[in-house]
Amino acid sequence: MASGGEVISNKQVIFKQFVEGFPKESDMAVKTSSISLKVEEGSNAVVVKNLYLSCDPRMRFRMKHSKDPGFVSFQPSSPLEGFGVAKVVDSGHPEFKKGDLVWGTVGWEEYSVIKNPESIFKIHHTDVPLSYYTGILGMPGLTAWAGFYEVCAPKKGEYVYISAASGAVGQLVGQFAKLMGCYVVGSAGSKEKVEILKNKLGFDDAFNYKEEHDLDAALKRCFPEGIDIYFDNVGGRMLDAVLLNMRVQGRIAVCGMISQYNLGQPEGVCNLMNIVYKRIHMIGFIVFDYFPQYSKFLEVVLPLIREEKIVYLEDIAEGLENAPAALVGLFTGRNIGKQVVVVARE
Repeated sequence: MASGGEVISNKQVIFKQFVEGFPKESDMAVKTSSISLKVEEGSNAVVVKNLYLSCDPRMRFRMKHSKDPGFVSFQPSSPLEGFGVAKVVDSGHPEFKKGDLVWGTVGWEEYSVIKNPESIFKIHHTDVPLSYYTGILGMPGLTAWAGFYEVCAPKKGEYVYISAASGAVGQLVGQFAKLMGCYVVGSAGSKEKVEILKNKLGFDDAFNYKEEHDLDAALKRCFPEGIDIYFDNVGGRMLDAVLLNMRVQGRIAVCGMISQYNLGQPEGVCNLMNIVYKRIHMIGFIVFDYFPQYSKFLEVVLPLIREEKIVYLEDIAEGLENAPAALVGLFTGRNIGKQVVVVARE
């Protein structure tokens, strides 16, 4: 950092150690360091003040030690990283100036130095809540849009099932499907979430998977004619049951498998032969592949928000000191909707 720049305290959420099993709040610590608010001369870095942080299940992967060169673990004794919304404080990059609002990858801290500004997007539309850029207008929204429209190729009248349907991604997939004229059922982990799916988000039906002793029977009850599209957020036993209920030429978008993230030994899937004789298209996808289509995504979703044709639920945690509990809560289903941490309201 350039000498003479203002140096201030910087509260951070530090990753303490690699995690086995379910993550705990004690795997993280809130500490205070210092940071210069000036970019080093000649650097194209950007210094930002973080406003909102996104809690995402994918962060669990980075909490484990990996030797895979294509996989970047969090580093012990360093701040966690994730998607967030921020305001530019200083910039050495020609595309960003002081005062710009951005979203992208930031540190879990009050201020971050973005050394790779290609990882952030400038926010041009501020007539919607800024926190939406952690969710419906950020990575989860693009994930839902790409997974449903691009991977699943839906048609009007099809039968659509979504697991973890009240989460950041699932709630959007269900509403996109309803707007397409599909029949939509979601599952969630509490009675309250089931009621939200049916009464607030417009799902045709929903069930609490924790109360179902036979997932195959639950799916047959909801889909007596079978499932055309399954948007998979959980994997495991649910995926196994869904395979028994897929229709011929059905499509499965594999977005995540949160039921498996904290297991020492992942569960096996037994009903894979259904993929063969039902000619099921089962495709995994990564949202980063669709970042080049972000402007196209905004053209679709922004009007839906403005015209109130789509609802987005957020679960807000106030203060960086509450970020560890908010993140850990994802894996016990504590949150309802998109989990957001407010660092500062500008």
